[in-house]
Amino acid sequence: GQGQQQLSLEVGETVHIQEECEGMRGVFPASFIHVKEVVIEERGDDEVVILAEMPLVKEVTTTLREWGSIWKQLYVSNKEVRVKQVQRLMWELMEWRSQLLSGTLPTDEYKELKQKITSKIDYGNKILELDLVVRDENDNILDPEKASVISLFRAHQDATATINERIKEEQSNVQTEHCGISARIQSSPTHSLYVFVRNFVCRIGEDSELFMSLYDPVKQTIISENYLVRWGSGGFPKEIEMLNNLKVVFTDLGNKDLSREKIYLICQIVRVGRMDLKESYSKKFTHGLRRPFGVAVMDISDIIKGKIECDEEKQFFIPFSPVSAENDFLHTLLNKVTASRGDSGGQGLWVTMKALVGDIVQIRKEYPHLVDRSTVVARKLGFPEIIMPGDVRNDIYLTLQGGDFDKYNKTTQKNVEVIMWVCDEEGKNSICLGAGDKPVSEYRSVIYYQMKQPRWMETFKVAVPLEEMHRIHLRFMFRHRSSQESKDKSEKNFAMAFVRLMKEDGTVLQDGLHDLIVFKGDSKRMEDVSSYLSLPSTRHHHGDLHKGTALSRSSSSLSGGAGGLSLSSRDSFTISTLVCSTKLTQNVGLLGLLKWRTRPELLKENLEKLKIIDGEEVVKFLQDTLDALFTIMMEHSQTDDYDILVFDALIHIIGLIADRKFQHFNTVLEAYIKQHFSATLAYKKLMSVLKRYLDVSSRGEQCEPILRTLKALEYIFKFIVAALKYLPTVLQDVEKVFDGKLLSFQMILSLKQPKCSCTIEPFFLFIYYCRDILLPMMLRELRVALASMVDGPHDERQNSLELLNNILEVLSRGNVGKTFQHVQDIVVSLLCIINRTVITMGREHKLIVSLQFSLQSFELLCCSFIFLSISSDFLMESFLLFKELIRKHVYPSDWMAMIMVQNRVFLRAINIYADTMNQKFLNDNSFEVQLWNNYFHLAVAFITQESLQLQHFSPTKRNKILVKYGDMRQLIGFAIRDMWYKLGIHKICFIPDMVGPILEMTLIPEEDLRKATIPIFFDMITCEHEHCGNFCKFENEIIQKLDHEVEGGGGDERYIFIVFITLRCHCTDLKHRYRQLSFISHFVALVKGLLIRLLDYRTVMSDDSRNNRMSCTVNLLNFYKDINREGMYIRYLYKLRDLHLEGENYTEAAYTLQLHTRLLKFEVHGSQTQRQLKEMLFDTIIDYFDKGKMWEEAITLCKELAEQYENEIFDYELLSKRLEKQAKFYENIMKILRPKPDYFAVGFYGQGYPPFLRNKVFIHRGKEYERREDFQNHLMSQFPSSVRLNTTTMPGDDIQDSPLQYIQCFTVQPVLEIPPRLKNKPVPDQIINFYKSNYVQRFHYSRPVRKGPVDPNNEFASMWIERTTFTTVYKLPGILRWFETTLSPLENAIETMESTNEKILTMINQYQADWSLPINPLSMLLNGIVDPAVMGGFAKYEKAFFTDEYALEHPEDRDKLMRLKDLIAWQIPLLGGGISLHGKRVTDDLRPFHERMEECFKQLKKKVEKEYGVRELPDMDDRKSTRPRSMLRSYRQSIISISSLQGSECSTPTKLHPDRYRLFCRVSGRREKPKVFN
Repeated sequence: GQGQQQLSLEVGETVHIQEECEGMRGVFPASFIHVKEVVIEERGDDEVVILAEMPLVKEVTTTLREWGSIWKQLYVSNKEVRVKQVQRLMWELMEWRSQLLSGTLPTDEYKELKQKITSKIDYGNKILELDLVVRDENDNILDPEKASVISLFRAHQDATATINERIKEEQSNVQTEHCGISARIQSSPTHSLYVFVRNFVCRIGEDSELFMSLYDPVKQTIISENYLVRWGSGGFPKEIEMLNNLKVVFTDLGNKDLSREKIYLICQIVRVGRMDLKESYSKKFTHGLRRPFGVAVMDISDIIKGKIECDEEKQFFIPFSPVSAENDFLHTLLNKVTASRGDSGGQGLWVTMKALVGDIVQIRKEYPHLVDRSTVVARKLGFPEIIMPGDVRNDIYLTLQGGDFDKYNKTTQKNVEVIMWVCDEEGKNSICLGAGDKPVSEYRSVIYYQMKQPRWMETFKVAVPLEEMHRIHLRFMFRHRSSQESKDKSEKNFAMAFVRLMKEDGTVLQDGLHDLIVFKGDSKRMEDVSSYLSLPSTRHHHGDLHKGTALSRSSSSLSGGAGGLSLSSRDSFTISTLVCSTKLTQNVGLLGLLKWRTRPELLKENLEKLKIIDGEEVVKFLQDTLDALFTIMMEHSQTDDYDILVFDALIHIIGLIADRKFQHFNTVLEAYIKQHFSATLAYKKLMSVLKRYLDVSSRGEQCEPILRTLKALEYIFKFIVAALKYLPTVLQDVEKVFDGKLLSFQMILSLKQPKCSCTIEPFFLFIYYCRDILLPMMLRELRVALASMVDGPHDERQNSLELLNNILEVLSRGNVGKTFQHVQDIVVSLLCIINRTVITMGREHKLIVSLQFSLQSFELLCCSFIFLSISSDFLMESFLLFKELIRKHVYPSDWMAMIMVQNRVFLRAINIYADTMNQKFLNDNSFEVQLWNNYFHLAVAFITQESLQLQHFSPTKRNKILVKYGDMRQLIGFAIRDMWYKLGIHKICFIPDMVGPILEMTLIPEEDLRKATIPIFFDMITCEHEHCGNFCKFENEIIQKLDHEVEGGGGDERYIFIVFITLRCHCTDLKHRYRQLSFISHFVALVKGLLIRLLDYRTVMSDDSRNNRMSCTVNLLNFYKDINREGMYIRYLYKLRDLHLEGENYTEAAYTLQLHTRLLKFEVHGSQTQRQLKEMLFDTIIDYFDKGKMWEEAITLCKELAEQYENEIFDYELLSKRLEKQAKFYENIMKILRPKPDYFAVGFYGQGYPPFLRNKVFIHRGKEYERREDFQNHLMSQFPSSVRLNTTTMPGDDIQDSPLQYIQCFTVQPVLEIPPRLKNKPVPDQIINFYKSNYVQRFHYSRPVRKGPVDPNNEFASMWIERTTFTTVYKLPGILRWFETTLSPLENAIETMESTNEKILTMINQYQADWSLPINPLSMLLNGIVDPAVMGGFAKYEKAFFTDEYALEHPEDRDKLMRLKDLIAWQIPLLGGGISLHGKRVTDDLRPFHERMEECFKQLKKKVEKEYGVRELPDMDDRKSTRPRSMLRSYRQSIISISSLQGSECSTPTKLHPDRYRLFCRVSGRREKPKVFN
């Protein structure tokens, strides 16, 4: 909404609801509003409403809005790459914002998410060239008000370094992306596959389960967890909210996996329902049985290996293959389908896929729009190639391989179902079926119908808490399932098996196949844990424990077994397991080391065994192993019994990682050292053993580990350095032990070591009495160091500045005691020398940032003091320094907070220095013009610096600055105003030098600032006028500076208004005191006119239309010519020349330069420079005329030059060359064909055009062979939003007042104006043809019109020609290829009178021909003319034109005046005829009206005939012709016979004849007497 009562809002904006009623909140429906909690803060008299959201949520919201507007601009600018990049960043932020708002994140996850969000915001701001956001150690935005300048500066440095590193990473990723996904995959050790299930199309009729996984068809093994989708019988997911959200990412894949020959994405479909799908639905059948249904497979080798780049929106179809019979094994069908694909019949899966590079953490960071919180993660069956610290995993994957079950007393084979529980001694259970599914309490296998040897090959995950592993076992129950519900309920478990997850030695179950013992017995006894847990679970164990025990073929009781259970030798059951645990090992030796406290007597043995343990097992438990080694080292710190063994073990581990096989674990080791290593005193032990080995080796003795030690030296030292980093914390306790003063004296002795001084001394500076001792010595050393700052060694200079910054930071704090005297000591000692050092040091110097920063800190401290003994030299140095620092910031442009803090410091310093100037340097004796001049220039430089121009910033940035710092421009602007008025009699010293700076300040688009500072101009005018009697200096200066500033971007239409109103008001207020200052009004009008033209010029300079730029340039140069500003006039002449040359308009460029030559003289005694310049310009102009084929003009200039060479400077050599060139031009005229250019009338109508085009008509000179269509298309391309008018008549007010743009274009014919020297002479066509299209100022446009009844036998009898004449301001060609047409007030009056008379005639003719027409229109027309208040409408013309003054001033208008009088006289007989006709047609009720109109006409007729003579029309009833003649034709013939024809443009008048072709002309926009030609 843009209206007064409207709001402009976007979805998501915050509004303040004042009132609410039923169903409405404010003016909004309640359903459209989301109420938010707010906090109301009182700031002075104002109440500020702040949303009660987390600061981070507010920041994300603000950032998204700011990025959103920029994103739209990028889209409009067609920057496709950046658009996608910003879009991805915004997606990530929106996803993370929703996580923040959920309020369900644990503290550690919240911290991690916060770091990700702030990192992403900072990165996005950097690539979008927004301001750097500075944060504290907790990633909160650092408040400059609460931070010292030093800490703020260092925070900026750290933030910049961090973001630059982030950008390097992104650029590296982008470069890798450009190299293709294949290259990225090869360069990364970890990979993932993103899969989005779009739809599953299959005719099942029952619920189903879809198990998706990655599969190796060569080895016939599944290589990933299953992703389980439960699909309903209605063709939708069982959980409807999962529709369009079935996303999974298969992760942890390594390069070994990608090197497989083939990789398939498979989907095993299991239906859940009846035993036989062909059975009709009935309650008598058993339901909920898991039965095989089919598989769907797709070869994704090329996709996952990066050979094919997939868009995440591209959909793939995976065809479905059903089982051929109900007892087909799914894994058998799987192998068959991967070998040969069959017809799916249109059934299958629709999925989208994309190969992603990185582990789950990385891809969540890089692809948040794909992998979000709802995306399921399916891990690899096994460990990834790199196990990062913190990746704790304790998964056991179990596969039901198969079994062999005897039918016993049944007639058919059993339908065996395996039911598995995860149990402890008390019988509790828990199972996890697959990724994407909720944990279940039991697992039920697929049922194969009447199969003796079912082969399930079903894999699922067992997730068990680590602390319960030693108590957990898996129990398998076997049950026959019947298709009949009644029979199925009576079936009981017929056998069981179990297996423990932990061995007695503490290791976990070995990976691989396990042949479990199948037990038989009572169903309830099989469920009793105590009845079987003491029995062996595998045949391997049974054979070991019961060798020699004879068992019968059918079954046998177990020796020592629990009652009721027997071993079934006729049944077998096989499973396989795969343990993926970072806490549970299958290696006894490694387990002994990890749990060394349980058997400390075996510690040495276990440390030595570490070297023979498989390296893959060691790196799998890298973090736990390293923790164990360093714990052993720390807990035996008082002895060295284990030092060498631990050191050797550490060397062995580092050596393993150096092996190419485990080189990817380098990253893991680095992460451990940086994030997890915490053994602070380990450095002692490591250095001790390392020294021992080196000593032994240096003595030449045998030292076997030395080679391995040297190879591992890099990481040994990294461990040592990591341990040493905690040492500095002890220094803070030194003061409690040692005397501070004594320490201070010791510190003085170490001051000559800069590296030490800059790091330790600041701590002692916190103590007041230590500062008293240390500071004087430091200041002396720093003074010497700063004096050699430009040339000294870089390290020493850097350390000195670091020390100075540390001192200043300490003194800026509020908790360090008294600082007044210490600050004064520093200021007296160092401030002046720092000023001079910064002034002399170049802006590009490496230390300039630190040095300026020190100075800034200085000024911040010094602003609290008033310097009564300050000198003018110091002030001038400070002003020059500040101005230089403001003019060119040494901080990066995106350090907004730092720059604004600097500006605030400078502002405070400038104001304090200004107070000092007012007190000490304002009176006559101490006044120094240069000092005050420096102040004003500094203040203006401050107010006009780019970092304070809020109008150039986004609304978000602008609001941030205003809330935090306010508008500093107002403060310094008001100070400048006050300082100016305090100058008194000294003001004249700053005129006109200060006009430019003050003007620059007033052009800032800030209303209050303008209103406060523009009056300074009036003060300058009055001051100069009082002193000099005029204000020429001021006027010249402001005109010149206005031109420069407005062209540079300053000023707007509002500025014109404020300047006009302000200066006019001051003139009015002081009129009684300065009556002679009435000329100020003229000056105000002059400035206003200049500003309007300058703003037009600036607007079109960025326009694609060169014509618009030329028009505005001509407007400006004409303006400067009128006000006699020759320098500015010439400046724009050359700008116009350059524009012409760009368009190859050589003729116009020549005419433009010719205007400059008219300002120069050829006088012999004149300036030699002027003569040379004019000759040079003549040569250039002649060359341009030659290129433009305007040889006549070139000859004229040649003659002028020849005159000078022949009669003034007598240079015959140049004369001969000039004459040769002139002769060539004559020859060109006669021999070279010059095409005539066409001329086009172009009208620009509508309010959408700029003022210099709006509702104006121009005549354009076309180029050679340029057709109207081409010219018009080119014209329309310059105004793409304009509408083309297809008429040639003047459009009405509706078009001219429209806010749109309309263009009218048609061809006009130039009117030949033969030069007097060629008249009445035989002139060759080559010469006369030139003048037909050059030196022309009048142009005709003619069009046929039909008047009166059409004669079917002779159409020419009723054909008239309407001719329009256009007159341009200047002749064409000229300095432009077009000029505006003109119509003088007198011509406008003639046109109006002609139009009125024509209207009367037309209406009389209509009523004469058709007596059925209503009388009202005729009544209104006649009464409107004869009414005494109008008096024919020409009373205003008599006052304007029929006066002696006008006749004297415009003698050239004599003929036009006669014509106007003639038209007035002819109006009377026309009115008489109309009134006569009206009297015949009027009704009785209108008779009084008619009689009054006749009385008025008699008075008008008497007056006109007395003044302008009598005119008579033929009798209306005259019928001499056989064909009726209209009143209109009779009138026109009468005019021809009565009026003189000397105004005719045709020189051969002939006898009139009614049947001749009539030419009805319109001259200069008016209708003219008809002429008839034979």
